[in-house]
Amino acid sequence: MHLYGTQQVNDNGQLLIGGVKATELVASYGTPLYVYDVALVRERARGFLNTFQHHGVRAQVAYASKAFSSVAMFQLVEEEGLSLDVVSGGELYTAVVADFPRERIHFHGNNKSTEELMFALNERIGCFVVDNFHELDRLEQLTRERNQTISILLRVTPGVEAHTHDYILTGQEDSKFGFDLKNGQAEEALSRALQVPTFEVLGIHSHIGSQIFETTGFSVAAHTLLKALYEWRETYGFQARVLNLGGGFGIRYTKEDEPIPPAEYVNEMVEVIKSFCGSHSMQIPEVWIEPGRSLVGDAGTTLYTIGSQKDIPNVRRYIAVDGGMSDNLRPALYDARYEACVANKLHDQTEQTVSIAGKCCESGDMLIWDIPLPKVEAGDVLAVFCTGAYGYSMANNYNRIPRPPVIFVENGHHQLVVKREVYEDLVRQDQPYVQMTTHTGK
Repeated sequence: MHLYGTQQVNDNGQLLIGGVKATELVASYGTPLYVYDVALVRERARGFLNTFQHHGVRAQVAYASKAFSSVAMFQLVEEEGLSLDVVSGGELYTAVVADFPRERIHFHGNNKSTEELMFALNERIGCFVVDNFHELDRLEQLTRERNQTISILLRVTPGVEAHTHDYILTGQEDSKFGFDLKNGQAEEALSRALQVPTFEVLGIHSHIGSQIFETTGFSVAAHTLLKALYEWRETYGFQARVLNLGGGFGIRYTKEDEPIPPAEYVNEMVEVIKSFCGSHSMQIPEVWIEPGRSLVGDAGTTLYTIGSQKDIPNVRRYIAVDGGMSDNLRPALYDARYEACVANKLHDQTEQTVSIAGKCCESGDMLIWDIPLPKVEAGDVLAVFCTGAYGYSMANNYNRIPRPPVIFVENGHHQLVVKREVYEDLVRQDQPYVQMTTHTGK
């Protein structure tokens, strides 16, 4: 069994996270339960920051908050000196409640509403990542009306798409995000933005994919973007101060995944940037990146209580837990795969291959197919690893199931950072039906 971060197994075969037994957490908070290993989040954050410092390159590491957003999470990443990437008014509001430094907030999104833009302008956030001409025009109008200068990055699609071990040089032109570099949209956007007196154009942004295990895609993207910046310097006299290479750094979900340390991504980026800028007499820009999954993904573990079992001879044994697609939508949404263990029986011998079923009323509500486990009984605790990214973020109330709480653990201590929903929360926004017309029976 592969352990993550501070996870350990004690002499009694009990799983510990952050020095706390999983069964103790279950006794305190119930299940399902999201548990975050704070020490691992800190380690990952420092891994990115320290590598940039080692190279002497100015940088911002912005947490991609779509992976997991909460007030406590934002306070933790601020404590570690990170910036923050938000993509909605709700994420921005959470940042405001957390009192996150506004100058370190970057606002993404391909269809920001006028209300969201106004909210961000009122909060005087650090940067708008402009995604399209509609947003460019809207921001110009709003900032002129307010006589307010803002910093912007232009999101560019560089024609590089990378996922896991593959990268495609021309595969990203068909994307809902950004100004395309190849067809001239990016240059047109820059030309227009440079003429707006209320815009301070910092540079450009790109995001080439997710769950990437190699550095090649980032190297190709960095070179492509730097080449464009060099040409734009010659044409417009524009000297970019920021080059944002996005995120997408992979983590281990199962034994088939082979992630690399954060430092390797940064080393490759910095090498390409320094080499290109040196050979083209360009100032090295401040480098921004946006890790999300790689900061919190394998720091998260979901704990469940095992309930019913169903044995179909010569076919399959189903083990049901008290959660499922309502707290982890990824397996049903795109066949995401996970590993797990029985948190209170880690010294027991594996006796069976089973499939982990959720409790939602959907045959597709399966968390894990065909996993070897020891003999289990109702009341045992199942720990599913690496659920820290897009678990709570995608959690839902399907079948009117309340969303689980979130716990932080560190150095033998644990604390509640998101309360468990209760049934009253499910109907809090409901309004009673009032008959609108008079109906007569036949």
